[in-house]
Amino acid sequence: METRPTVRFEPKHFRSVMAQFATGVTVITYDFEGRSVGMTANAFMSISIEPPLVLVSVRGSSRFLATIHVASRFGISFLSEQQQELSAHFGGKPLDGFQADFIYHDGIPLIADSLAYVVAQASQMHEAGDHVLVIVQIEHMYLGEPRRPLVFYGGKYKQILGHDPTFGWHTSDGW
Repeated sequence: METRPTVRFEPKHFRSVMAQFATGVTVITYDFEGRSVGMTANAFMSISIEPPLVLVSVRGSSRFLATIHVASRFGISFLSEQQQELSAHFGGKPLDGFQADFIYHDGIPLIADSLAYVVAQASQMHEAGDHVLVIVQIEHMYLGEPRRPLVFYGGKYKQILGHDPTFGWHTSDGW
């Protein structure tokens, strides 16, 4: 099999192209030196129903990766549009005096009032460029009350507009 040479792109151009894919926003929560802490991540996806697995892509230099290893347990909370401040806070723009409300399941911190959350255990970790792909086995799931999700698109938070009682929230054509 022939291998192709690595193609280089300007980081700004790469980010601009990837920003055309809308994502939800999660906060990964874990214990760090006896404190409940979190990290915003929108590089998240489900990968298997049986067994229940998800994947989180994490920057290789993150404090999270310095703390966890295969078999580590942590939480993943799916944010609603009312939780944008939490996303910014845990995404590297801490707000002075801001205190996140955590709840706990079996000792694992989770963001209170999230759309949904999972408690999970890292089962595999794979280096991928400047990130690490963490494959996660789900141990517990919770589905909260239906609300609009926090959506990230084009480098900004967006809102999903309208309501279809049969299918739930949908977007307008005027992003």
